[in-house]
Amino acid sequence: MAGREFGAGVRAIIARTGLTHRELAERIGWQEAKISDMTLGKGGVTEIEVQILLAYCQATVAEREYLLELFRESGKAWLQMPEDGLPDQVRTLIDQEKAAQEIICWSMILVPGLLQTPEYAYVVTAHSKVIEAEAVPKVAAIRAARANILEPGRKFVFYVHEQALELPVGGIEVWREQLAHLLRLSVRKYISIRIVPRSAGMHAGTSGDFRMMKFPKYPPVVYVESVNYCLFFDDADTIKVHDDILTALAAVALPEEESREVIDNILEGLQ
Repeated sequence: MAGREFGAGVRAIIARTGLTHRELAERIGWQEAKISDMTLGKGGVTEIEVQILLAYCQATVAEREYLLELFRESGKAWLQMPEDGLPDQVRTLIDQEKAAQEIICWSMILVPGLLQTPEYAYVVTAHSKVIEAEAVPKVAAIRAARANILEPGRKFVFYVHEQALELPVGGIEVWREQLAHLLRLSVRKYISIRIVPRSAGMHAGTSGDFRMMKFPKYPPVVYVESVNYCLFFDDADTIKVHDDILTALAAVALPEEESREVIDNILEGLQ
């Protein structure tokens, strides 16, 4: 995952020069394959070589520091601790969501972020212990804007526990509008919202919320977040574990039409 992010950053910096990989390699005195490996996030290059490339392409100090940090990253998990304290807003997550062909979310406590109304997102943000009061409007707006990716051409699957729908977030109007918003989204052919009922009891999803993002050319990525940090995984073992959890959730979740009935019944109770 870190390698993929590193490769994307290098490609963007090279693109600014207007040079092809072959032209750049000739000017530096390298084989073109070395440039290709670097832009694909593969090994075979040293940190010194990365520094040479970034210097030749006139990367900024901030870009060099960020890409070198990614280059040094190793292991199955990539930990990020955003400076603003809110994992939901990390640039990497937003970029991965935009690139994903399919996104599958599981949420036990709250309505998933991509399905939140702006008002619901504002209340959730305001209750965070790591966001300063003056930053809440801006951060909430960024969080709500992520929903813009809910467009045809991709697939979105949301498994949501019934208790998340019953949690009163904000006033009655915010809560009611959020439920109505779920009903409106649930009829879109490319969005599947399935409720895990309380009657399901103990199930595999109680291990925690997560989302899985699938891509046309890359392995899937599992994203897990907490209050002020988040983790990205793309190793086969972790993907398999979370795939198994999603399979188990699919077995206990209500079908889409019955899920709409659950949402509608809760909404009617708020009238």
